[in-house]
Amino acid sequence: MRVNITARHYKAPDKLKEYAEKEVRKLSKYFDGIIECEIVLDYEKTIQVVEIAMKVQKQKLFAREKSEDIYKGIDHAVDKIERQLKKYKEKLKDHSHTRVDSFGESSQASPE
Repeated sequence: MRVNITARHYKAPDKLKEYAEKEVRKLSKYFDGIIECEIVLDYEKTIQVVEIAMKVQKQKLFAREKSEDIYKGIDHAVDKIERQLKKYKEKLKDHSHTRVDSFGESSQASPE
C-alpha cells in the first residue's frame, strides 16, 4: 500500500506523520486489496482536520474528521475507514456466494 501524507496550513512534525501512517497501515489486516491511501492533515483556526482517501480495487473510501486533538482525529478517521473497509469486504463476499441459475433466478446453494 502506498501512503501519501500532506499537511496544509502548517508543518506537521515527523512524529505525527509516522503515527498517521502506522495507524493506516494497520487497516491492511482487514483487507489486503488496499492500493493507495492519501492522508491530509489540516489546521483550521483552532480545529484540526484529518481527511483519509483510500483506493481499494474498484472502490474509493473517504473519511473526514474534525477534532481539537489531531491524534484523536486520526483515530476517529481511521475507525470510519475501518468500518467502510469491513462493509466493502462483506459486500464482496455476498456477491461471490450468490449464484445465478440458467433461468435467471439467483439462489444460494440449495439442498436437493
